[in-house]
Parts: sequence; structure tokens; C-alpha cells
Amino acid sequence: FNPTTNIKFNVASNVFAKLVIFDVLGREVATLVSEDLKAGEYAVNFNASNLPSGVYLYRLSVTGDKASFTSTKKLMLVK
Repeated sequence: FNPTTNIKFNVASNVFAKLVIFDVLGREVATLVSEDLKAGEYAVNFNASNLPSGVYLYRLSVTGDKASFTSTKKLMLVK
């Protein structure tokens, strides 16, 4: 992506969600979501214009009454 992208995700019930961007060294570079969300589909814009080209990871952690879920995916920023 260059320099913005949308990260889309769905939640099935009311949950607390946290969406964080990390560099390849594991340093947190941005927190895009950290709040209670209602069931539904979400799209979060990530603007990386202030970051250098490279590989980044995003982690979506969701915690609800009945279960929790974590997913990590890779992003490549090419300027």
C-alpha cells in the first residue's frame, strides 16, 4: 500500500476490540482501534505517510463474553 489502506473486519457480537500496527522489530507504531464495538462490519483507515517503506504487522484482538480471538497479518508499505 502507499501510503494509506483500509483494514476491514467483522465482529459477530458486542466485544472489546484492539487493532494495533507493529514494525518488524515488534515496536508498536500505531493503535487504530481500542474500544467496545457492536456486532457488524468495520473498515479502519491506516495512514502511513509518516513511516518508512517496509513490512508492518497488524494485530486484531477481540474479547467478548464467550470467547476471545487474535489475528495477525502482514502489510507491506512501498513508497
